[in-house]
Amino acid sequence: MTDPRPTPVNGRSVLDAMRGRLTVSCQAYPGEPLRDPRTTGQMARAVVAGGAAAVRAQGIEDVKAVVAAVDVPVVGLWKEGASGVFITPTLEHALAVARAGAHVVALDGTRRPRPDGRTLAKTVELLRAETGVLVMADCGSVDDARAAEDAGADLLGTTLAGYTGERPKTEGPDLELLDEVLAWSSLPVVVEGRVHTPAQAAAALGRGAFSVCVGTAITHPTTITGWFVDAL
Repeated sequence: MTDPRPTPVNGRSVLDAMRGRLTVSCQAYPGEPLRDPRTTGQMARAVVAGGAAAVRAQGIEDVKAVVAAVDVPVVGLWKEGASGVFITPTLEHALAVARAGAHVVALDGTRRPRPDGRTLAKTVELLRAETGVLVMADCGSVDDARAAEDAGADLLGTTLAGYTGERPKTEGPDLELLDEVLAWSSLPVVVEGRVHTPAQAAAALGRGAFSVCVGTAITHPTTITGWFVDAL
């Protein structure tokens, strides 16, 4: 049975709720003090109180906690591993994220081989048939974005720009990639990755990003503290 979740908050569709607004990624890494689903849920509530229009969360228990904590769209993913395709790498991971309540399932949208041998298109097809959930493809290049659109993704993300070897790792968000994708695609494009200042977020939105996703600069105090320590 499908569960399209068309109206996650106040009668608005997922995309209408996210359009032109801030998405905040609430994630902590294994072994860190904040790595706990309850803490992730509290963090989600805090960023929504500050005006976040959507929350991105990693891991099944964290997705469940965030869905229970807030009434905005939740972009869910499941990382397994640390190299290659590790963001929601298989259909089974994607189905689990959808069943945890995510309104959007984010998965690796690159052209690299997937661990279960399925193509991105087949993964999207089977995920949508089973759950009706929206799919965000985390891409690393223009060619990734083209392939992800052809595969049926609902949103494209710049999440993996600079991490797959196809593009240099920019100091801030890869706005050139945003420009290149927007030049031909009509899909919503989410700018994510190395957005560290409000000015960078505003610049991305001003250039046509559908939404801007900020994580580390808002929800990772260990890294933020390190920035200040290094400056001193």
